[in-house]
Amino acid sequence: MKQLAITFDDGPDPRYTGLLLDLLKEHQIPATFFVVATNAKNNPDLIHRMLAEHHQVAMHSYSHRHAWLSSYPYMKKDFQYSFEIMKELGCRPCCYRPPWGARNPFTGYFLKQYGLRLVLWDVMVQDWQAKATVQRTKDRILARVFDGAVLCLHDAGEKTGGSKGAPLRTIEALRMALPLLERDYVFKTIEELKPNE
Repeated sequence: MKQLAITFDDGPDPRYTGLLLDLLKEHQIPATFFVVATNAKNNPDLIHRMLAEHHQVAMHSYSHRHAWLSSYPYMKKDFQYSFEIMKELGCRPCCYRPPWGARNPFTGYFLKQYGLRLVLWDVMVQDWQAKATVQRTKDRILARVFDGAVLCLHDAGEKTGGSKGAPLRTIEALRMALPLLERDYVFKTIEELKPNE
């Protein structure tokens, strides 16, 4: 069987993440959630549910600020505050995905300081866009995934450039795509699947 890691960025969001967790539980599929620390702090119940249902929780910055706009002092606080919040919530993050995949000269330094592994993605389907219909997102997922791929989707993001309601369309696209993917793929967390770095 081929392997696939499904990852979700920008959450948790109380409007969407619970619905997504329901769907993943229905299919017994583990996922990796790259959470924004401020969102995690505001929704501890969703983080605890992710952990209880054997998903991986990883870091996606403190407030989703673009690295190109961030100084050394800001990056220091970003990693420090994010890591502290994750620990308070019972998470032991081993991975970090920078917002938009953007890095600056300080990113690598703080990854080493906190013992984090940089994780990007292999497959992006632009599910946050207003024109990303349920059908289009489903079709793109099925057309683009491959053995060993890291698929990046979003369970939040309206405050960081995503269109209103986009996570609901992503969930519905997955509802159609997962039964087809399950024929050929075993689903893994990032910890279980070596990501592209």
